[in-house]
Amino acid sequence: MTNSGISGDLFLASLLDLVSNSEDILKNLMALKNYLSGISTLEIKLVKIKRNDIVVNQLKIDLNEKKHHRTVDELRTSLNKFLNENFYSVTANNFANNVLNSLITAEANVHEKLENKIHLHELSSVDTLIDILGVTKCLDILGVFKEDFKLFCSVLPVGGGMIKSAHGLIPVPAPATVKILEKSNLKITLGPIDEELSTPTGVALLANLNPIIKKPSFSLEKMVNSVGQKKFKSFINILRIYMGEIKEKSDSNISSLLYKYNETVSIIETDVDDISGEIIGDFIHRLEKDKILDIQVIQTITKKNRPGFIIKIITDSNSKFNIIEKLINNLGTLGVRYYDVNRICIERKISTLEINIDNKNYSVHYKLSYYMVENEKKIVNIKPEYNDLREISKETGYTIRKLQSLIQIKLHKILNSN
Repeated sequence: MTNSGISGDLFLASLLDLVSNSEDILKNLMALKNYLSGISTLEIKLVKIKRNDIVVNQLKIDLNEKKHHRTVDELRTSLNKFLNENFYSVTANNFANNVLNSLITAEANVHEKLENKIHLHELSSVDTLIDILGVTKCLDILGVFKEDFKLFCSVLPVGGGMIKSAHGLIPVPAPATVKILEKSNLKITLGPIDEELSTPTGVALLANLNPIIKKPSFSLEKMVNSVGQKKFKSFINILRIYMGEIKEKSDSNISSLLYKYNETVSIIETDVDDISGEIIGDFIHRLEKDKILDIQVIQTITKKNRPGFIIKIITDSNSKFNIIEKLINNLGTLGVRYYDVNRICIERKISTLEINIDNKNYSVHYKLSYYMVENEKKIVNIKPEYNDLREISKETGYTIRKLQSLIQIKLHKILNSN
């Protein structure tokens, strides 16, 4: 994206320029008039126009539609009938249904009604199905649903101000758009103009692709531009899609396997040299209920040649400012460093086993860490939880080391069964 938002027709207009059979796709989409009642005319064209002297794609839809309030069942039935009769892959079929379900669920949440009781208004138009089915077909042809395909996305502008809807004037982003964004991994920014730049359908399509939110390095094969139906004063609303190849290193197989475990976290650091260890210990205790992933206290020498500590905290990005505020208030530090980093965090599962010690049964939690290679589970480690061992040690008098050796026999059997 450049500074544009996302809508269904914007997305489709760009994708059609990346596939070789765009005319066939549009021809099939025009047959949608036979899948929904109330449509007498449906013509779809991909045209080239100039916007600020830049040649861009635009989708032109000539539609004569008399019916504007279709039920959820009507839309789902028409969508799936079209998918089944037009050779969409299984993953593409699932994606299209997920997108429509996202829209339906969002509207139901906005109006606090059961899904089968809502009136979709704008979303019940055939335009919605054109966008979903057209985008899905293009993505399927491009191989986006394959495991080795990576999709990256910039921060999404959503616009601002107010727009007219079937419910009257509503704020931007629209309530349904907000509901979809809340359940997505997309990052947004308001503006840059007071208009709707991201629509519910566009956001639902993008959110269900679960794109990676970062700027990649790649060799460019093709770039396409598209615009929607609206034209704004002093603002060029162009959606830009880049297609290329990421040059993997020799360990590309491992990279692609582990990349799905990639996530962004925040690291927060501050230096203190004028507080006691008791205060630092109390601060760590106060963080127990916060969303911190790790905390370290590292001894150091400050610029004043005084012994001090580096307080280093790893947390999820959404919680960093809350943690920073607590750092300042509890430790009295005048400055805090923070930055976002990527990390690979593999899967883990907490389970419970029973162990008999001196004719008494005790429950011990253990953690199994692993990552998946296709359908095979690659075990990294298995270990009992220290807190459980400590409590059993207090009661039995056995050392932690002795308890670990007793439990290890059972853990070894569990490991072999996985």
